[in-house]
Amino acid sequence: MNLFKGFLIAMGVVVFIYTAVAIMNEGPNLFGSTWPLFLEWKWPGQFFMDFLTYLWLSGLWVAWRHEFSGVGIALGITASLLGMIFLSIYLLIAISKANGDMREVLLGKARVRAA
Repeated sequence: MNLFKGFLIAMGVVVFIYTAVAIMNEGPNLFGSTWPLFLEWKWPGQFFMDFLTYLWLSGLWVAWRHEFSGVGIALGITASLLGMIFLSIYLLIAISKANGDMREVLLGKARVRAA
């Protein structure tokens, strides 16, 4: 579990630093620079579409894990917008709260209790 936590920390830090440099170089408008690539129907656009669907899936999972409560929906939207910067922190907190029980991390406390 410690290796996984270290991996989450490393991913979150690397993506945060890369994002900060990208914002300094190009500004905060991600979609302004990626949307035209998407519309060209080439590999950069395919990568963007693939990445976008991963973001949506992560947001959907976070909202589902919180049973689509108001907080869950807000967290899901945040996951979809911030990606790994959010998800690495979210998973570290979830692992800590679940005392490392990955069933609880993946399913949420209520679903584990009901099973």
